[in-house]
Amino acid sequence: MPVSSLQTVAGALVPIFALIALGHLMRRGGFPGEGFWPQLERLVYFVLFPALLVDKLATASIDGARIAPVATAVALTLAAMSAVLLALRRALPVDGPGFTSVFQAGIRFNTYLGVATALAVYGSNGAAVAALVMAMLIPLVNVICVSVLLRYAGGHGSLGATLRGIARNPLVLACVTGLALNRTGIGLPLGSAGVLEIVGRAALPLGLMTVGAGLQLRTASGNKTVLAAGVILKLAIMPAIAWAAATALILTPLETRVLVLFAALPTATSAFILARQLGGDHTLVAALLTVQTMISALTLPAVLILTGHP
Repeated sequence: MPVSSLQTVAGALVPIFALIALGHLMRRGGFPGEGFWPQLERLVYFVLFPALLVDKLATASIDGARIAPVATAVALTLAAMSAVLLALRRALPVDGPGFTSVFQAGIRFNTYLGVATALAVYGSNGAAVAALVMAMLIPLVNVICVSVLLRYAGGHGSLGATLRGIARNPLVLACVTGLALNRTGIGLPLGSAGVLEIVGRAALPLGLMTVGAGLQLRTASGNKTVLAAGVILKLAIMPAIAWAAATALILTPLETRVLVLFAALPTATSAFILARQLGGDHTLVAALLTVQTMISALTLPAVLILTGHP
């Protein structure tokens, strides 16, 4: 392993995971108060992160001909990973609700960690590709996960309600808006560039701290077999599938690296929320996302080095 590669990746990832650790320690220490963290997460989710995505996408150099191959690679990755998880359903020592939690942990991804890493390692171009990948991933992942929850956990939600929720998702709306501004050549009008840049700067540090605040270490001592399977499937198998899809579709090196990066991310707290809403095993989801996030501090550097970096 080249020393320069390790130093570059470590230099990019150490601050990211330090902010996650800081958020966890602050919440565990009761600072600044329990009511602060849910409100901060809402601020990041509805205002700060959408501003960052619009800013990066609207001003990025995007070849319109690359949108279809990237979208196809995302769809192939999710389809293949879903097939693997469904094939393993009877082999996993979990009931229906428990399987939906393993499934969610197997295909969901942490958006804050993904964009922060793409920006730190690959720069603004990497962040723009990350936003493009997210625009495809977010709707597909939500539809797939809700379908599995309705089938195996007996949830009482509906796919129609999920589709309406996706249409109002602030991250999806931000990606669509940024792409529209980019492809129409409008860019960021009326001095909005400066405002969005300032607002967007706060998104990643605060978003990463909310990731740390959401970790529940007390849940990480559950069924070791299921936790190990959840880690291997998400942090090793899915990146390999993404790399195969990117190679088959001849994506550019940067597109391949960003797609594999997002496939290698730990799951997010949205899996926990959806499990509670639709009858999944939310305790298992909390354990899986906590363990995956901790172990990804070791696996993400390996993935970045194996896929190469500028």
